[in-house]
Amino acid sequence: MVAKSLMVLGTMSSAGKSFITAGLCRIFRQDGWKTVPFKSQNMALNSYITQDGKEMGRAQVMQAEAAGVQPDARMNPILLKPTSDSGSQVIVNGEIYGTMRAQEYYTKKQELVPHILRAYRSLAEENDIIVLEGAGSPAEINLKQNDIVNMGMAAMVDAPVLLVGDIDRGGVFAALYGTIMLLDEAERRRIRGVVINKFRGDVEILKPGLKMLEDLTGIPVLGVVPYLPLEL
Repeated sequence: MVAKSLMVLGTMSSAGKSFITAGLCRIFRQDGWKTVPFKSQNMALNSYITQDGKEMGRAQVMQAEAAGVQPDARMNPILLKPTSDSGSQVIVNGEIYGTMRAQEYYTKKQELVPHILRAYRSLAEENDIIVLEGAGSPAEINLKQNDIVNMGMAAMVDAPVLLVGDIDRGGVFAALYGTIMLLDEAERRRIRGVVINKFRGDVEILKPGLKMLEDLTGIPVLGVVPYLPLEL
């Protein structure tokens, strides 16, 4: 049986995608499902070395721990390790692929799709659920054409999407609504629900806004996650 998938996207960097993905990995594991995380492209200076000597992003290591499985470089098939403001070392399936400036990498991204899909499909054959994580925002309209990590990745594997917004920094309704409206119709249909993260205060005061957001977008708000001081 091929694994079912669920993708976590955010309105911006640090909205809480990695945290929500880890939480879902733990919940599915507790429910008895063999679950793994997956992020097609991660950018991080510090990497983790797996038992077989391969490099991967540390966020996926934390998520693997939440899922109760050993870290595997297939969970993060592309890792970008910045070498300057405009260049990165590119790690593909745990091994050095080369060093590229941003423009060069942008033109080569589609060449990496087979590597991404090979990693994903092999994990899908071995597990019940894959929880995918996006990067940054899916509404970066200048990058959407060659996207391989947000809605582009969701389309490749036909994954439903949860959209996460960070209320702690303010403007969460505008961020969620704006993100949804900048997507095309097919992408909007993928979003099955919205999650508001890092909430402090009385949720009853928030509820009228949740109802208005649902009315505006036609997408249900599935949950409000409190601000939690976690060391993960």
